[in-house]
Amino acid sequence: MSNTQNISKVNHSIEKSPNVVVSDTPRSGYFQLKNRRYLGNKYKLLGFIEDIVDQKCGEVKSFCDIFAGTGVVGERFNTKNIDVISNDFLSANYACLQTFLNTVQTLDTEKIQYLNNIVVDDNYFSENFGNRYFSMENAKKIGAIREEIDNIVDSQQEKNNLICSLLYAVDKVANTVGHYDAFRKNMDSIKPINLLIPNIDYSHNINNKVYQENANQLIKKISCDVLYIDPPYNSRQYSDSYHLLENLAEWKKPDVVGIGKKMDRKHIKSDYCLKNATNAFSDLIDNANCKHILFSYNNTQKSKDGRSNARISDDDILDILNNKGKVDIFEMSYKAFTTGKSNSDGNTERIFYCKVKQ
Repeated sequence: MSNTQNISKVNHSIEKSPNVVVSDTPRSGYFQLKNRRYLGNKYKLLGFIEDIVDQKCGEVKSFCDIFAGTGVVGERFNTKNIDVISNDFLSANYACLQTFLNTVQTLDTEKIQYLNNIVVDDNYFSENFGNRYFSMENAKKIGAIREEIDNIVDSQQEKNNLICSLLYAVDKVANTVGHYDAFRKNMDSIKPINLLIPNIDYSHNINNKVYQENANQLIKKISCDVLYIDPPYNSRQYSDSYHLLENLAEWKKPDVVGIGKKMDRKHIKSDYCLKNATNAFSDLIDNANCKHILFSYNNTQKSKDGRSNARISDDDILDILNNKGKVDIFEMSYKAFTTGKSNSDGNTERIFYCKVKQ
């Protein structure tokens, strides 16, 4: 980096931050929010993030995860004393964020049992994705379940809950490496799909808010103590990697094309994967109404794979954040979950911390 800056090496502590309560106790027949494969998932870095918040942010009453993805970061700070704002533009992610972070009433588990025993036949999903991303039998059942969800729900929240349960079950039987850019040539995953129940602490969700908006538009409407920003890093669009789950969540049954059977995704492309990523980030920071900013961005700007190169340079990040307040940089080496095509040796996750000028 050409800018003079403090760089702090933070040891990943296994001790719990006083801001959070962590419970990883498994329950038979249930699944947890973390039980999903997702590019850029921050589950392994939660202790690293907690340490920085604990060290730098003091008492936290509100925490915003504005590019939430699976929502693991927001969930980590989801306590009775912290209100969580969680946002993601993709419908599949939004349904699961609503389920885990905004559900305040007990789920109707009988409907999940009913869906597990549903009668199946050929359908839109099996015709397009059977013997590709899933075994034909699983594809038939996935399509039948998704169709039936719309017929049996009593509310939008219940619909989100059942879609979330289906999406997590789909992830367990997909014939992929964890995303849907492509499927395996050999059908390795043939175990039957089975929906489980989301493991939710309802008491922590009372004051939370979940959004499905463009982050740069949402930032103008909200305020928080801590703003956590984890946008896409490079040119790989999440809508390309998770088109199938988005198709399943929206269930508009669009035409799909090519070997990957992808739908039209123009409406869910991210500016942070394009050439104007720096401008988008600058606009986001300018409009942020918060006390502390944590910006996650790894060191891929000189990757051997051009598509993996970071869209925002370190110098630009520092220039933008320095205009907002005092900046420190924390870094931690770790092995990220990637598409499997890029060389991630020496991958370092950095968090740019900014104490906002008041």
